[in-house]
Amino acid sequence: MRHILLVILLLFLGCTSSQPESFGTLLEDSPSIEGKSAYLNSPFVTAGNRVYLVGHQDGSFPELGWHIQNEMGGLWDHPIKLMDGFEIELQLEEKKLSLDKAGTFTNYPFGNRHSFIFENDGLKIDRWQFVPDDKEGILVQFVLTNETNKARELDITFTGYADLRPTWLGERTGMIDSKDEANFRENTDTWVMKDLENPWFVAFGADIASESQKQLQSPYGGQGVSGSLTYLFSLGAGEIRTITFALAGSYVSEEATINTYKSLHGNSISLLKEKQARYAQIAEMSKLTIPDKHLQQTFEWLKYNCDWLVREVPEIGSGITAGIPDYPWWFGVDSEYALKGYIAVGQTEAVYNTTALLDSLSEVTNGNGRIVHEVSTNGAVFNEGNINETPQFASLIWEVYQWNGDKAFLKRYFQTIKKGLHWLMSEKDSDGNGFPDGFGMMEIHGLDSEMIDVAVYTQRAFADASKIAAELEEADLEKEYSETAEALKEKINSEFWSEEFNSYADFIGTDQQALHLIEDAIIRADTLNKPWAVEELKATRKAILENPFQGTRPFVLHHNWVVNTPMEMKIADPDKALRALETAETFVNPFGVFVTGIDRDESAGSDDGSFKGSKIFSYTGAVMTLPTGVQAVAENNYGRPDKALNYLERMARTFSYALPGSMYEVSPDYGMMTQAWNIYSFAIPIVQQFFGIQPLASEKKVVISPQMPEAWPMASLENVVIADNAVSVFYETIDKGYKIKITKEKPGWEIILKLREESEDKGFMVMTSEVEAELQDGSYLFQTFENTLEVTVTFEP
Repeated sequence: MRHILLVILLLFLGCTSSQPESFGTLLEDSPSIEGKSAYLNSPFVTAGNRVYLVGHQDGSFPELGWHIQNEMGGLWDHPIKLMDGFEIELQLEEKKLSLDKAGTFTNYPFGNRHSFIFENDGLKIDRWQFVPDDKEGILVQFVLTNETNKARELDITFTGYADLRPTWLGERTGMIDSKDEANFRENTDTWVMKDLENPWFVAFGADIASESQKQLQSPYGGQGVSGSLTYLFSLGAGEIRTITFALAGSYVSEEATINTYKSLHGNSISLLKEKQARYAQIAEMSKLTIPDKHLQQTFEWLKYNCDWLVREVPEIGSGITAGIPDYPWWFGVDSEYALKGYIAVGQTEAVYNTTALLDSLSEVTNGNGRIVHEVSTNGAVFNEGNINETPQFASLIWEVYQWNGDKAFLKRYFQTIKKGLHWLMSEKDSDGNGFPDGFGMMEIHGLDSEMIDVAVYTQRAFADASKIAAELEEADLEKEYSETAEALKEKINSEFWSEEFNSYADFIGTDQQALHLIEDAIIRADTLNKPWAVEELKATRKAILENPFQGTRPFVLHHNWVVNTPMEMKIADPDKALRALETAETFVNPFGVFVTGIDRDESAGSDDGSFKGSKIFSYTGAVMTLPTGVQAVAENNYGRPDKALNYLERMARTFSYALPGSMYEVSPDYGMMTQAWNIYSFAIPIVQQFFGIQPLASEKKVVISPQMPEAWPMASLENVVIADNAVSVFYETIDKGYKIKITKEKPGWEIILKLREESEDKGFMVMTSEVEAELQDGSYLFQTFENTLEVTVTFEP
């Protein structure tokens, strides 16, 4: 009798009441990208700062990931996992329909949609989901459309697979997983699952009353438990109805879980509107408009990707994580690259929070200025820090200061920088030659002597620390650091350079170290069928044996991408730089730069298919976005914007290749499906080099030195946030020159237009009445304009 009455009630409500706003109607005008059918069985993510969900684009939740074997998918509320996933099954008359084979997947900046069409049954279903800001939960809405001319009755069964377990390295902080138990709470009409030995909870239920409930065994590995909820549902002829589920968790208490659950259901529409509005602001900051609409879209979505990677654990802190699904925790070097991009696209909160988090974790762990490398979200430090991360922190702080002009920020971190540089040179430079020993970006076994990237980033750190010391009026340190930087620059250009290879060396080491590495490299190259590399390595081995050397010397063995860091940091002698950049062009494929050059072969130039990774996760043979971005930065540093753009275009070929709206870590479709340092690879070349925006916020100045590629005759970059101001730059080529319009939100700031000479026999003609002064370096100072400045620049023989 109850069943019949409920069906009648639902029929009445469905026919007479107006339905609330659905997620789909709210997102009609939001940006979206539809995925490829070939990648429906590959991962997607929808993320918030507290919780994120990883599954497959077809709507299923297979076991995936390697960092915690088969556990990196599902619903995560770091430092714990909440669920392995969920599934929906419909009972339509005598037929069962499972929602795990979506026909299309569509990604939005802050949510996703899986579309299921059952043509023979006249039924269309969209599954929408998003994670609200600052909430330990997710909302999942199903929109059911009856495409027939008759009423339909169906049962909807939602099965949630709880797996309350700690994140990686949980055992180091006393987080020990135990068996989960399930309890149905009638007062909230939810399943509540708890880890028996820990205060870890997850709850789920819908916005309509369930008809029945059932506890089940979980088919997933681990110690989880499952529960199902069945709902009676009716659809009139042609009717569209929704059912919305909330999934909420806590690693503190059941009360917190239920409070979040109720908040999600009670505020679902307003929470979505708030997130939609915030992402609209993200899109407007550093807003790029260029002729290449694919690259323009890539840049826009990379800004969204940045927000997906913010992970907050209130007891520890908030900061950007490296990548999803297998690196969803905090890293030193990943952040040191990425945050330079974050600050250039206006995502300042993430910059400040992450910097503070890295500093505090490093102080607690090391206490000597050494910056940690990898920290799980439970606070367990896996690696106390590779050698490059300490100097790169110094350069990050100086870079951020250029944008915020906050002297208190500079003072706060200078103590860490001073301690770190002292540690670097007193404890890691065993022979006292200025080049610290140890692993840099290339974590190849045995490759831990004097690495080129460590040397380069150390040089840059001393140069930047000298500038910090000057700002803070520490004259003695300014002089000491400056002299060290100049000496290292000279030594790198002389001691790391290889005339034979027209390249900087991978490392400086002993013959014995090199011979050992060569043997390993020959095995690697032979296994990967790279005969040219085997031949080159054998020739190098022969040359070493025939010309032994006592002491250390430079070696080019792997052609690792880090040999390009002298150009990235602009310390390479111009002649060497151009030769090295030409050499680097031989270690690319259509997607970008090989991590390890000896992995390149003759087919690389035409291989544009899926990356064939090994069964065990490995970066062998990888082309990655960071090396490619570094190369773009390097090309721009030596006046070659067209070459730089070429590298951006290579990377952009991987955008939406597998996950719509994202760019994989390993090109085009391997490793992390979204990666933090991608923004470095685009924001630095675009914001700071093509548009030439170089802030000096502490002086209320902005230097603008455009270096636009020929393919962009018209381009604009709007709302670039600098301290409490924002500037926009509009660029247009004309005959023998260009026009540039610059706007700023607030008066009282100086704009310095710094022109780049096209050739030695050409000068400039600047046409404007606003010039305050012509500076000695070919720059023009503009002080008096209030909001908008228009300048015409022509090049004259």
